[in-house]
Amino acid sequence: MGYGVVHAEDVPVTDLSEVEEVPPDLSVGSVGEALGAENLNANLWYFEPGEEIQYHAHREQEELYYVLEGRFSLKLGPSGEEEYVEVGPGAFYVAGPETGHGHRYLGDERGVVLALGAPAVDDPGIDPHDLEE
Repeated sequence: MGYGVVHAEDVPVTDLSEVEEVPPDLSVGSVGEALGAENLNANLWYFEPGEEIQYHAHREQEELYYVLEGRFSLKLGPSGEEEYVEVGPGAFYVAGPETGHGHRYLGDERGVVLALGAPAVDDPGIDPHDLEE
């Protein structure tokens, strides 16, 4: 991949509630796929009031988040040491490999978060409470 440009409104959005084997039931736009990114996962997550991504971790992937719209309650940190933080537009947060993280949308309108993950591997979420010390 050399370079690419795409506008958020041109990124196809998938309603994950229609994909039985993939939680959470949110809508997501794969920016990375639209751009042909090979070494980075890049997604726009769309939240309706009360929706959330449960507390989870990844074995290999580090994720960086940026809140574009709305207010969120974050649960961050290793199992047994979680912290809760409320953030709004303009906030960045990060979770390294094997570090628990999750977020719940607090707003009344649609919320949007940009999520960047690397390396771009198939790294499904795992329960942070199950990680070996």
